[in-house]
Amino acid sequence: MEQELWKLLYTLACQSDKRLASGLYRPSDIVGVALWAVLHDRPIVWATLEINWPPGIRLFIPSQSTMSRRLQHPTTQDLMHEMEKAYLVLLMLVQRWVKMVDAKPLPVSGHSKDPDAHWGHGVRGYAKGYKLFAIYGEGPLPLTWRVAPMNAGETTVAQGMLPDLQGGGYLLGDKRYDSNSLYATTRQNNHQLVAPRQRPGTGLGHRPHDPDRLRAMELLQTPFGKALMEERNRIEQDFAHLTNFGGGLAPLPNWVRREHRVRLWVQAKILIYAAWLQFKLQHSVLADA
Repeated sequence: MEQELWKLLYTLACQSDKRLASGLYRPSDIVGVALWAVLHDRPIVWATLEINWPPGIRLFIPSQSTMSRRLQHPTTQDLMHEMEKAYLVLLMLVQRWVKMVDAKPLPVSGHSKDPDAHWGHGVRGYAKGYKLFAIYGEGPLPLTWRVAPMNAGETTVAQGMLPDLQGGGYLLGDKRYDSNSLYATTRQNNHQLVAPRQRPGTGLGHRPHDPDRLRAMELLQTPFGKALMEERNRIEQDFAHLTNFGGGLAPLPNWVRREHRVRLWVQAKILIYAAWLQFKLQHSVLADA
């Protein structure tokens, strides 16, 4: 199965790699080696050894130092973003009018010396590590996402993701996203934020509130608003699907430390999940033929 998924990913990487080679290795070669490692839940250095590649795959394999340098180069990162966009089109994940925002904790050991990992709210109390922030539409892949330390504010990270959205509609979040500033930024990006109040049953005080926040409070008292918020639970299922298939986004392994490595690992897992969906779609079409 790993070979089939890797071939789908590497084919897409080569198709998306429109840049002239600036050295011995093209960005698609760098991405192909990195994806082979992440597919097998192994460190990058493992994939730089020819013994860990099957005879049927022919690829120029860079050294560990070349991989470390080139994985942080903008051309390699741009290629992985192009692959994400291609999968959004390939899997017909159009942006609908209802979108959900949430965060998934990615904890590390409390004794970790990773200077980028911080303490913050996890699943059951405080934890050290990172969070995957994502906005989903009606499809199984995130429309946009970010990786940030565990203590990053939900509203701050969400504001940075909003310009990536297209069209308009509703953005659903939990009570952590109930912020006047986020309501204003969401409106500026053609969406209406709907989130439960952080302190329900209390007064609003004497300070002014964003009109979209007041509108969301009224909306949540209506049958339409309550039905709308029930849709937000779908993002929990989306996170579950991303993690629960073979090769999915499991807890961060010991060698995935520092924010840029966590971001690469998460992005690779998202691409692998997309390839897994592509593989299932192709085989279901063949079965129906």
